[in-house]
Amino acid sequence: MTDSPTAAPIRTAPATDATGGSAPDPRRWWGLVIIALAQLMVVLDATIVNIALPSAQKALGMTDGNRQWVITAYTLAFGGLLLLGGRIADLVGRKRTFIIGLVGFAVASAIGGAAQSPGLLFGARALQGVFGAVLAPSALSLMTTTFTDPRERGKAFGIYGAIAGAGGAIGLLLGGVLTSYANWRWCLYVNIPIAIVAVIGAALLLRDRPGHSDVTLDVPGVILGCGGLVALVYGFSEAEPRGWSDGLVLGLLAGGVVLLAAFVLWQTKAKSPLLPLRILADRNRAGCFLTMGLATIGMFGLFLFMTYYLQDILGYSPVRSGLAFLPMSASIIIGSTQISARLLPRTSPRLLMVPGMLLAACGLVVLTRLGVDSAFVTHVLPAEILLGLGMGLTFMPVFSTATHGIRPQDAGVTSAMVNTSQQVGGSLGTALLNTIATSATTTYVGSHLTDPSRRTQVLREGIVHGYTQAIWWGVAAMLLAAVVSGVLIIARPARGGAPMAASAH
Repeated sequence: MTDSPTAAPIRTAPATDATGGSAPDPRRWWGLVIIALAQLMVVLDATIVNIALPSAQKALGMTDGNRQWVITAYTLAFGGLLLLGGRIADLVGRKRTFIIGLVGFAVASAIGGAAQSPGLLFGARALQGVFGAVLAPSALSLMTTTFTDPRERGKAFGIYGAIAGAGGAIGLLLGGVLTSYANWRWCLYVNIPIAIVAVIGAALLLRDRPGHSDVTLDVPGVILGCGGLVALVYGFSEAEPRGWSDGLVLGLLAGGVVLLAAFVLWQTKAKSPLLPLRILADRNRAGCFLTMGLATIGMFGLFLFMTYYLQDILGYSPVRSGLAFLPMSASIIIGSTQISARLLPRTSPRLLMVPGMLLAACGLVVLTRLGVDSAFVTHVLPAEILLGLGMGLTFMPVFSTATHGIRPQDAGVTSAMVNTSQQVGGSLGTALLNTIATSATTTYVGSHLTDPSRRTQVLREGIVHGYTQAIWWGVAAMLLAAVVSGVLIIARPARGGAPMAASAH
């Protein structure tokens, strides 16, 4: 299975520029800074608002029942529209959609920061998700078409992978600082200066081929594909508060599966499919999508548990909790930029991804030994370092391999699939692991609460027990990701400027 009918080798010559020459853009590294800024903004927004949510709820008078829409509105729009955003980037040009995404994201952030009612904040968060779905695939596909030399590609995707992995933890820190020392609204306003710098830089530094006007938008594919993704993401989000047996949850999940099955069937017949199935038919790309989804199941669940463990069990402040995540961020950056980026030009991607997932699994195993009196240095810190190094080793080759050798007209939608895998995995991980943790806590408290005077202590022990039981499922997801990457990904290293053999038969 390959991207084209003939299994030709994938060449890694420098990308042609707008004038038809073959010289690489001399400003490409400054362009990388701009792309990285935009990616950081999108990734930060997935977690930065979590810290601000209690303050925002109090200020705007949200109920406990509807406060989750601050998170869900963004998640639904972002996860559901990524495929559409990626295809739009292919149609009208990646630089253009990149700038449109930046401007729209900044405007939505300003509306959300100034919101005086819950409804306006929910709407602004949904609008952020819409423009994020345009921005994220454009950023990754610009990376794909700008850096084609194997050695430069390794460095560039090392930086990109570090941001994708560490951005969530950095968001928790920044959210804690802004909420504690400024105001919850600044967790949204902070996007505005970042977007302004990125727009100016993009206009001056980024180059891109024109859009592919010969490709039309697949409207039935948009309805089926985006509808199916919205239903799945919403179903996973509602599984947390409602439970997996709830009628709405089951209906959403079943409806999502049916819509996506119809979407796949339609893509075999559509003249200009939203997601050309040749992208999924390549085993290396399919392996990367599955690995990303499985890895984020454990990672996003961990962010949720550790935030509550540090604050509710160890008594950390929001700022101190954010600082506690920094070792993991540093480990991700080291694993991605100093290990993966240096080894990928000479090493098969799976020889980085399999050990990476095993390291991450070991980090989660350490966390299964947590107790109510565990010390940060002896239990949490070693786990963060192992998990961070593992994620750094994995994310960089996933991004690079998934987007390597793709047709220019498919770069946007392929990039969108990488982001979709991450988004769906994160949504599933948060819902699934939280449900497992809550059930385990209830069972533990019910069987251990024999002395009413120990209620508080037993409840604390039950909460930690729930976390550790759920983390074992995260370990299973990481181990399965190791198996998937080891079996499906057969791409060989690109040495120097030689072709990268990526036969996917």
